[in-house]
Amino acid sequence: FREINKTFLMKLKAQPDYDTQRDEKEGRLRDVSDQAIWWLSSCKPGYGVQNLMSDSLATYWQSDGPQPHLVNIQFRRKTAVCSLCVYVDFKQDESYTPSKLAVKAGNHFQDLEEVESVELLEPSGWVVIDLRSGGRPRRAFILQLVVLANHQNGRDTHLRRIKVLSLAAGGGSGVGDSQQGGGASSLAIFDKIR
Repeated sequence: FREINKTFLMKLKAQPDYDTQRDEKEGRLRDVSDQAIWWLSSCKPGYGVQNLMSDSLATYWQSDGPQPHLVNIQFRRKTAVCSLCVYVDFKQDESYTPSKLAVKAGNHFQDLEEVESVELLEPSGWVVIDLRSGGRPRRAFILQLVVLANHQNGRDTHLRRIKVLSLAAGGGSGVGDSQQGGGASSLAIFDKIR
């Protein structure tokens, strides 16, 4: 028997006005990008990981070699991840802009499984890839973003920024969700009952 790939190819649109810090300001999500070790399958000199981590959207990572291009994100401890936000800009990057992405997750490189597959059509802005499973954050040591294809059959790719978002302590269930009841604060009224 052949294993059937359970992921579906989603068509996502970029959200030019998406505020990646809104959920963080409201206490729902937090950016855990800086808690990971990042490395790339390839890069042009001067266009590496530091550009993906920069707050400037004017800089970018540029791959250098055959596809697929990989961005590996490894956490020191198992991390609950809600979404992966990728900033791309077709207006500036044209054939360097990804048209197909996949996200893999796992405990180590030998057990990585594809959890999302995304198709993009000339995106300019943030592409938010929901990684939750059954509404709950996905727990993993490693995330791998795979650039499978570019627009206009381009070979190398440009990604301007990547953020990994996790639940904030006491936060809701993820991107765009309202604050959920429950947790330690809602049980505080019972801490005096004997």
